[in-house]
Amino acid sequence: MTDGSAGQDTGAQERAAVWGERLKERIYASLTLLAVLVGLAMSGHPSHSGAAVAVAVTALGLWLATLVADLQAHPVAHRSRPGAREIRHVLFVSSPLLTSAVGPLLLIGLSAAGALELDTALWVSVYSEVAALALWGFAGGRSIGAGILRATVTGVLNAVIGLGVVGVKLLAGH
Repeated sequence: MTDGSAGQDTGAQERAAVWGERLKERIYASLTLLAVLVGLAMSGHPSHSGAAVAVAVTALGLWLATLVADLQAHPVAHRSRPGAREIRHVLFVSSPLLTSAVGPLLLIGLSAAGALELDTALWVSVYSEVAALALWGFAGGRSIGAGILRATVTGVLNAVIGLGVVGVKLLAGH
């Protein structure tokens, strides 16, 4: 008789790996969007439509680049074309690259409706992305059993990385 827990452990490990890949893509998208959002905020007076297009095209471009890279790498690594299962996997794992644009697009939309200035919407988006990085770091620390202090330090370090991206963009002057 075989022990069913080994199969459950493997299934749990596979799910954890998939969610880890999704989070990696979301963090990558956050860091990239930070650079775009700071650039837009510093550009003077971007239009609402220009800002929305820049954010949407950035997310779409990241997503398409990931799809192309993953689908081109599969035949090299596995010596076969990706099947439907592999394609679904890539689409699922890479979807955070698209959904990362939702918050900034909502804020730009609120600005277009007159609820806040566009510069404010862009900077709130920047701070929201930095805060999200901090939260992911904190959640990651807690999930591995770190205490509140160590998880907070991890979150702060993640925020510092995000602020580093912001700082580089500010120093570059765009």
